[in-house]
Amino acid sequence: MAIQTGVFRLEANGPSGAGLSPMELDAADFQSPLPKQHYHTYYSDESKGINVGVWDTTTMQEAFGPYPGDEFTWVLEGAFEMVDGKGGGVPAHAGQAVCFRNGAPVSWKQDGYLKKFFITYLEPGAKTPTIESAEGGIVVLDPDAKMDLMDTTDPFVIKGAAPKQHNLTSFTNDTGNMFMGQWDSGPMVSEMLPFPTHEFVQMLEGEVTITQEGGAAQTFRAGDCFFVAKGTVCSWEIPDYVRKFYCILDVE
Repeated sequence: MAIQTGVFRLEANGPSGAGLSPMELDAADFQSPLPKQHYHTYYSDESKGINVGVWDTTTMQEAFGPYPGDEFTWVLEGAFEMVDGKGGGVPAHAGQAVCFRNGAPVSWKQDGYLKKFFITYLEPGAKTPTIESAEGGIVVLDPDAKMDLMDTTDPFVIKGAAPKQHNLTSFTNDTGNMFMGQWDSGPMVSEMLPFPTHEFVQMLEGEVTITQEGGAAQTFRAGDCFFVAKGTVCSWEIPDYVRKFYCILDVE
């Protein structure tokens, strides 16, 4: 089976002419009456348990239990709260990025409509971890958090002078192969090389043009969301400055 590669631009309403597809739901998964939910998957690798896409829902509350996988979400519309078994909760709203820990004992609760971009990872056949507390299992990223100066430009090989870059990893999954946080960079042009990991990006500031082998180029700016599949041969060009939230997933 061929490995799917490419740079995928996520659109809030799905691809033009395709839109979002309705989901079939199971009442056992909800404490509330069944909501209406829709989705579009931009990238999927069932053999690795990876899905990237856009999803929406009406008012609902899910059944309490272990969260089904590690996830990074960018909330596009609406608000929700991840409720634990002790009456506490972590709220999130439109514009925020949220990290979810696989197996965290929580329930998704919301009033009104919600839409999100997401990347989820659930290793096929892996045993769901038993986690006693929801504490630290749901993390809302802070765009104002202080980042650290990097002493490397990995994963990029830079043409010319190396830019100043900063990073803050705010969440790492239990298996140690999914990292979520914030990164920035000054001007740079990278070599045309295979991208070493999967990466999901929420653009916060600036602009980047990613050119794939063969000449296909896409430019992403603040407010855009995209996904680069592992193995995609590409180069990145930042004319001035970029700041982003990211989710990096490294699977064999």
